[in-house]
Amino acid sequence: MKIMKLKCNHCNTTIENEFSFTKFNKLSKEQLNFIEVFLACRGNIKDVEKHLGISYPTVRGKLDEINNALNPNIKKDTSKEKQNIMDMLENGEISSDEAINLLKKL
Repeated sequence: MKIMKLKCNHCNTTIENEFSFTKFNKLSKEQLNFIEVFLACRGNIKDVEKHLGISYPTVRGKLDEINNALNPNIKKDTSKEKQNIMDMLENGEISSDEAINLLKKL
């Protein structure tokens, strides 16, 4: 599939050509917004948590989701992540429902 036409919503200027997709075209608006926040926070997960009002496991989950969308063929070792989730559950940092959701996303 190719993009053949671009049109400005403000002035109705149209450009026709063959435009190619990038990996980032696969991402949702929510995922692109998350990337913008992540970059604005310079990758500091604590700052992302504060800015978006979400927990550490949720930030990690979103990062993993985006990474999987951009690199679907790369298999990763999830054993450390599973252990981290279990440790957070054991320490009361996350609920059992949140742990289950995070484990399902791995």
